[in-house]
Amino acid sequence: MELTEYEEKMYNGEFGEKKAECMDVLVNLGKVYDAPNMIEITSAQVSGVSYKTIGEAGLEFITDLGKDVKVEISSMLNPAGVDLTNWESLGFSKEFTDKQIEITDGYSKLGVMNTCTCTPYLIGNVPLLNDHIAWSESSAVCYANSVLGARTNREGGPSALLAAICGRTPNYGYHHMENRLANKCFIVDHDFKSEIEYGALGYNTGKIINDGNPYFIINSVPSRNNLKTLGAALASSGSVSLYHVEDITPEANIVKEDSSFDDIEVINLESDDIINTVSELSTTDKIPDLVCLGCPHASLDEIKELSELLKNKTLKKDLWICTSIAIKSASDQCGFSNIIESAGGKIVCDTCMVVAPVEDLDYEVIGVNSAKAANYIPSMCKLDVVYASLSDLISMIT
Repeated sequence: MELTEYEEKMYNGEFGEKKAECMDVLVNLGKVYDAPNMIEITSAQVSGVSYKTIGEAGLEFITDLGKDVKVEISSMLNPAGVDLTNWESLGFSKEFTDKQIEITDGYSKLGVMNTCTCTPYLIGNVPLLNDHIAWSESSAVCYANSVLGARTNREGGPSALLAAICGRTPNYGYHHMENRLANKCFIVDHDFKSEIEYGALGYNTGKIINDGNPYFIINSVPSRNNLKTLGAALASSGSVSLYHVEDITPEANIVKEDSSFDDIEVINLESDDIINTVSELSTTDKIPDLVCLGCPHASLDEIKELSELLKNKTLKKDLWICTSIAIKSASDQCGFSNIIESAGGKIVCDTCMVVAPVEDLDYEVIGVNSAKAANYIPSMCKLDVVYASLSDLISMIT
């Protein structure tokens, strides 16, 4: 692999033994994928934060690494396992929270910002078109590649962290335009009416295409929140890291003009495909004990929509909407938080229903409007799930 003079110095230990070890891992990763060189990155997003998912081994790795090195570029954390401020009122144990705080403190010593969100692009980490980055959370990767037109592979948490420390990542995969072309074209004949239908489209398509790059031709004009929902579902039912929507996403025209586009398989999806997928994502028809929104983390617009539905209402069941602490601060200023909390709901920061130990709380059925959450909750939390639109979920619990 060809290295620059600066990269060779890192590799040879001139900036410390730990940094050399990080660079060695990245170089070997690049060799596995035949990367010709390393490439500079502008930001990193690091997963492997919840104590539920990484345990003692992950904590030890982060703590040991933080003794000797720091990240070189802007780096943000994925959601943790609890709301780091209001964990007790949500019912999480002190034992779990203490371990979780050790993990986030360990990342802080490395220089990673404790933003704890899967939507870094909503709070200032917005890479430009064609920027090379190293992001690891599946929905964030899909959004960055597809909606922003930045370039990242679906990094593991450790490889994203090592890339942040070195400011480099191996130059392979989605960093090359030829790997960003479409594999299948989906013509979708459906009049989208709610966010869960975009989630159902993503869930359905992800199972068909697995780790390919779908190209969508659809009747409706999706919002940015719809695109966030679509990508999260694609990445959870399959391993999709990049999709294109005709006349919407930034690389769609480039992809369509490439000669390879003429030869890809075309699949027609009808309304029945979408509606049937919505139905299959629920595992029960019981009323949820908890409605949990914000997977991926909610935007300010989504919180506003929720607040409008909750005006002058009282909740009969628990409701959480998960977001970053930065978006919650904006919600507080706009008055949305007060409306939600007055109805009995809670704005939950730093975590989400997938990586939090909700299975240890007194819930049996969780209501969600996220296909990603509906896919993961039964397996990761061992709980039943109801998949429904935001308005339908609120109607169930008010």
